[in-house]
Amino acid sequence: MGNALLTGLLRAGWDSEDVSLCTRREEKVEELAQRTGCYVTLDPAEAIRGRQVIVVSVKPRDVEALLQSLEGSVESGQLVLSLAAGVTTQTFEKHLGDVPVIRAMPNTPALVGEGVTGIAAGAHAGLSEFDLAREVLDAVGSVRMMDESLLDAVTAVSGTGPAYVFLLAEALIEAALREGIPRDIAERFVNQTIRGAGHLLTDTGKSPTELRSQVTSPGGTTAAAMHVLEERGFRAIVEDAVRAAAKRATDLGGGN
Repeated sequence: MGNALLTGLLRAGWDSEDVSLCTRREEKVEELAQRTGCYVTLDPAEAIRGRQVIVVSVKPRDVEALLQSLEGSVESGQLVLSLAAGVTTQTFEKHLGDVPVIRAMPNTPALVGEGVTGIAAGAHAGLSEFDLAREVLDAVGSVRMMDESLLDAVTAVSGTGPAYVFLLAEALIEAALREGIPRDIAERFVNQTIRGAGHLLTDTGKSPTELRSQVTSPGGTTAAAMHVLEERGFRAIVEDAVRAAAKRATDLGGGN
């Protein structure tokens, strides 16, 4: 997600000189610097020095160690923007003190500027910090403010959601192959079908139920397919998957 956000910011016109990067791997320093034009360091405290927004984009299990390395280095005027799934704003405040923290959950379509991000404020963040976080995250898609208690569910729905769609695409392609359609045609038709269906959802203002009803004629081919999906418990499987992902997000954050 850090790479997706960086790509979006640079594509949106941010100057590479305005961005500092930190990596744990020495062999990545030169590669990142050449690829992005940004200053790259192995020292987190050095990377954040003088920066208005500190974006934390590490695996949840690595957050604790990172925050320990930053204790005493984050100033009150800086905003901490966390992309770490499941990690609460309280975790950051425990280590960093009375600094404004915004917790965010983007998703991988941010790589193509089509992400959606839920954001929530910690105890010391207000509207000005929300506006600043939105300015950063708008570079990769749309942003919605919400209560932090909803973010694990958002992680399970939109954060994990692209994987559900990709799995559906895999299954449709495999089914098409079994029906005798060549792979190149199957992939093109499935990919464009998902793309087109997404535009119908976002561009027409109609609900999924309305759109599904429009294409499901009584006794037709879609009705036959819907019957199988409903009979096999498609909705329940999706609900169970989302619930499992939400629970895992909470577990990754230590259950706080």
